[in-house]
Amino acid sequence: MNDGLRVDGLTVRRGGLTICRQVSLTVPPGEITVLLGANGAGKTTLLDGIAGVLPAAEGTVALAGRPIETLPVHRRAALGIAYVEQGRSVFSRLTVEQNLAVVDGSRDALGRAYEMFPRLAARRGVRAGLLSGGEQQMLVIARALATGPRILLVDELSLGLAPAVVRTLLGALADLADSGVGILLVEQFAEMALRIGSTAHLLRRGRVVRTAPCGELLRDPGVLFGNG
Repeated sequence: MNDGLRVDGLTVRRGGLTICRQVSLTVPPGEITVLLGANGAGKTTLLDGIAGVLPAAEGTVALAGRPIETLPVHRRAALGIAYVEQGRSVFSRLTVEQNLAVVDGSRDALGRAYEMFPRLAARRGVRAGLLSGGEQQMLVIARALATGPRILLVDELSLGLAPAVVRTLLGALADLADSGVGILLVEQFAEMALRIGSTAHLLRRGRVVRTAPCGELLRDPGVLFGNG
């Protein structure tokens, strides 16, 4: 696969400890690839390794056929890797529109953000720190999309949010995938994620122990309830 993201034999260390070992996966354009695993399985560390937040100890990361595992975060971002990390990191003192303008203040970029999240359009003049948790997550996603990514990495979209809000956000990701962006999604609501995904990888102790179509894993109670 030369169009999307390809990870081969990636090993990533954090604090001197090997967390992810020999992980291989692909993220095709226009699809949502789901990464499942219990807390401590290494999901965030894997995303950090792909994005360049942590260096690769072994293995390769390629975007559209180009090796990027030695590039710093900003170079990977410039080539099309956008990363929505845990924690909804917004500029709390800036308005919604100012948060988006930090990345790309063009009329087209703002229009795309407001089309995807109409609630942000209604709150464009409000300081980001005054938004609800769901609105802040919308803003973080919209800010990532303003970079025009090929691949979007999303870590725990639903953290601290009500299921109804999560469904809205996952629906937006599904629309984004339909537009051609490849998405690698880490999500604690496994059933919701699997319903919009194409392929899922189950991570255990830093290794991929199972890869299957999302529909197959939806029928496996062990995966849905964290025992797969």
